[in-house]
Amino acid sequence: MNAIEVENVSKAFSGHQAVRDLSFEVRPGLVHGFLGPNGAGKTTTIRMILRIFHPDTGSIRVLGETDGRQVRNRIGYLPEERGAYRKMRVRDLLRFFGGLKDLRGGELNRRVDQGLELVRLQDWGKKKVEELSKGMQQKVQFVATILHDPELLVLDEPFSGLDPVNVELLRDLVLEKKRAGRTILFSTHQMEQVERMCDRVLLIHRGRKLLDGDVGEVRRAHGRNTVTLEYEGDGRRLAALAQVESARDEGSRFEAQLRPEVDPPDFLAEAVNHVRVKRFETAEASMQSIFLKLVGEERAAEPVPQPVVEGGVRG
Repeated sequence: MNAIEVENVSKAFSGHQAVRDLSFEVRPGLVHGFLGPNGAGKTTTIRMILRIFHPDTGSIRVLGETDGRQVRNRIGYLPEERGAYRKMRVRDLLRFFGGLKDLRGGELNRRVDQGLELVRLQDWGKKKVEELSKGMQQKVQFVATILHDPELLVLDEPFSGLDPVNVELLRDLVLEKKRAGRTILFSTHQMEQVERMCDRVLLIHRGRKLLDGDVGEVRRAHGRNTVTLEYEGDGRRLAALAQVESARDEGSRFEAQLRPEVDPPDFLAEAVNHVRVKRFETAEASMQSIFLKLVGEERAAEPVPQPVVEGGVRG
């Protein structure tokens, strides 16, 4: 049984089509990356999975149930919009959320203590939430999400706004949940975390599915004739070479998708005429470059809106 099954789901708001005939599955025991540009429909899809919204058409099953409310105590949800009761003390806040998941008494207290220790906030339990930094508040909300040890974790941008140390801390905690057999649906814009954490990836744009599959297989399929090099000089000269089909320049690191007929050694021989090459290798395409390529192709294929003028559409 899949943890989540979404079949032919659509959702519109006031004439805006947020999700369009979307189908995918989330397999148990894996970390599934859920990607898409702003406005792609990710949060709307997550809210339909959790039955905060109802789909206009299609069906959704969560942990075997058609109504996610029936399995709410088996799900942990960290929403993108952060929010906590700022006047409450941290321990009281966590006890409140634990109580909503039917935790009681000594077991609830034990889990609160354990959770605060996991995120290194054991000395902050008596502080009011408003006394914590935003990053610390976010860690408290993560504890609230995992307090009842859910089978399914739904995390919407869990690392947004965190410093690198705390990103690493929460990443390790998420992967520990995976090792314990839990399933994670993980919405993010941070492609490096997808490559490091996710087993499978789903990419949507304008509510439609563009990509769905194993991360390694996706990178290999889109990585034919991909090269990376570290360099000194003007990367614009590399991007302008005829051998390059598409490229991403990070200032000192250059990733290029070469044209099918080009051999990487031939590209290297040309590149050294334009920049000082410090390192060169063939590689699988990064998730960042795949994301940009697929979303860019979709946007390029979309019709250009025509300006409306008096008497009709200018054409």
